[in-house]
Amino acid sequence: MKESYVTVTSKEGQQYQVEKGISLLELSKRFEAQFETPIVLAIVNNNLKELRCQVKEDCSIDFIDMTHKDGYRTYQRSLSFLLIKSVHDILGKQCQKVIIHQAIGKGYYCEIRGQVKVTEQLLHKVKDKMMELVKRDIPYNKRTVSLSKALEIFEKAEMLDKVQLFKYRRVSNVNLYQLEDFENYFYGYMVPSTGYLKDFDLIDYHDGFILQFFNRNKPNRVASFNPQKKLFNVIHEASQWGEIMKVDTVGGLNDIISGGRINELILVSEALQEKKIAEISDAIIRDIGHKKIVLIAGPSSSGKTTFAHRLAIQLKVHGISPHTISVDNYFVNRELTPKDENGNFDFERLEALDIKQFNQDMMQLLEGKAVDLPNFNFKTGRRYYRGNLLQLEEKDILIIEGIHCLNDQLSYSIPKENKFKIYISALTQLNIDDHNRISTTQARLLRRIVRDNNYRGLSALDTIAMWPSVRRGEEKYIFPHQEEADAMFNSALVYELAILKQYAEPLLFNIPKDRVEFLEAKRLIKFLDYFLGVSSEKIPYNSLIREFIGGSCFR
Repeated sequence: MKESYVTVTSKEGQQYQVEKGISLLELSKRFEAQFETPIVLAIVNNNLKELRCQVKEDCSIDFIDMTHKDGYRTYQRSLSFLLIKSVHDILGKQCQKVIIHQAIGKGYYCEIRGQVKVTEQLLHKVKDKMMELVKRDIPYNKRTVSLSKALEIFEKAEMLDKVQLFKYRRVSNVNLYQLEDFENYFYGYMVPSTGYLKDFDLIDYHDGFILQFFNRNKPNRVASFNPQKKLFNVIHEASQWGEIMKVDTVGGLNDIISGGRINELILVSEALQEKKIAEISDAIIRDIGHKKIVLIAGPSSSGKTTFAHRLAIQLKVHGISPHTISVDNYFVNRELTPKDENGNFDFERLEALDIKQFNQDMMQLLEGKAVDLPNFNFKTGRRYYRGNLLQLEEKDILIIEGIHCLNDQLSYSIPKENKFKIYISALTQLNIDDHNRISTTQARLLRRIVRDNNYRGLSALDTIAMWPSVRRGEEKYIFPHQEEADAMFNSALVYELAILKQYAEPLLFNIPKDRVEFLEAKRLIKFLDYFLGVSSEKIPYNSLIREFIGGSCFR
């Protein structure tokens, strides 16, 4: 009798005797009252598992719902599959393909290619079809096929993006998901059935539409849609460029690498970024009589430092003398730093800065007075002065960089007509394939893992552990102000993940399997496996990616 039961240990340390062979889905029903949203996955012995899996031996299990980061990704991925099937069901051969593009707010921008125009009427039909499938609670069936069989299936379905992607895969088998008669490949897990996907909306936007999700902080309610026109235009432009260059997917990038054309792509990508920096410089110069302070903000690992240096060079071309200032030098002394709800120092808050002193110094500089600028020692946690005097002349301009630079509360005393605001972020233009997108957050995390190891002596485990706190700070202090920028700059280089691969992989493999950070490391390792690696020797010394991998001429 004992052999027919196994012991399950919960996250809290409680132990339960359960039937051997019970599915995680059936077991999850005993715990669903503890969660805000439906349970969608389980962490079994520190490995992510779908609920279709069975419990066959003693193990630890931690169920996760849609508010968990991995649960939310699963909801987004499953809903994307539901959308794609519904579009094909309605349009048939009129639909050449559906493309899932970048995130805009709490949704994905999507396009339908083929002999069809996206209209409100069409979106109503698609949504009705999706809701029909949700009510029918159709299971997401999964099967494993050989790589050669998967390629045969993709070719027959005319999913050429997946044929191109899997041409470079070194796996023997491929996991495919099926909704009724529609089969597809997705990078990551699915919810058990369509009945889990009740909260979503479709919103007509630009030439396509937004697949709108619920907000993780307010589950069971679809998030409101707030158009971010400036951000969208930058992302859309990058995506169009990628399509023109035939490098809009990882398979396209791998084709260029294997074809020996990566050096040309590096040069073109770098030239495109330099062109964009020159255009921003020209915009500043057009109003140089008023714009005396350039404020640069962006999330972690967006490349603010290198961008500031390259912008300074472009301004010098116009005979302007730029002076770069980091807002980090205005941190209050460590004992005055505000703390978060857990009692830890909260360096992301505006109150962590001496904004009064910052404004006083900036106003004195604008008035033509000499100012002794501070430095901050991060080891001692104290601000100090060493005679770093600055006095602006007629053709001088300030370039100020920091996470709060788009927030007018930071520069409250400086007249708006004197400020030129720039938002910078790595807005990845590359998709894995037409249906599997690459999040900008994922790309920035890989940048930061490499940089933290190179310059701060931190392991990948350390960086991954602090990343949720960094993300909370970005959501609270940076993203709400991004549309206030006068200019936006996309710091993502279409080839960079092929470069970061060989720097990041060894660091990720070093994370112990019993650590909670291992789940994220495993996901990133799998993600990087899609890419062919590229040597960094041909990358220019002023390239933005050098800020992370080393060898920058600005350090």
